[in-house]
Amino acid sequence: MKARLPQGYGKGAPGNMQQLAKQAQQMQEHMEAITAELEEKEYSATSGGDAVKAVVTGKMEVKEINIKPEVIDPDDAEMLGDLVTAAVNEALRAAEQEKEERMGEISGGLGALGGLGGLGGLM
Repeated sequence: MKARLPQGYGKGAPGNMQQLAKQAQQMQEHMEAITAELEEKEYSATSGGDAVKAVVTGKMEVKEINIKPEVIDPDDAEMLGDLVTAAVNEALRAAEQEKEERMGEISGGLGALGGLGGLGGLM
């Protein structure tokens, strides 16, 4: 007994694959454009009541650290280190959060589909 395919099955499949490939290419180009845009942005955060301010880029690089002189206590260098760490980490979180939000808008949850691995090579 031969199995029969549903009527119309297989017809148009190459066109659908071409359309899917075209959409994937457009999505990748859009993601690359957003990545380039985000890498140019700067994110800042403060700690210790604005005693320390950190500025990072979208490339996740520290660009600037500003420390108010009144918080520089030679007897408590550890506290200053903690304030710098807190400000830098918060600025990095802000940059990462925006990247995740922007990429999520494009991918629309495609990472949940099997085999895409969170769009690995696309980001």
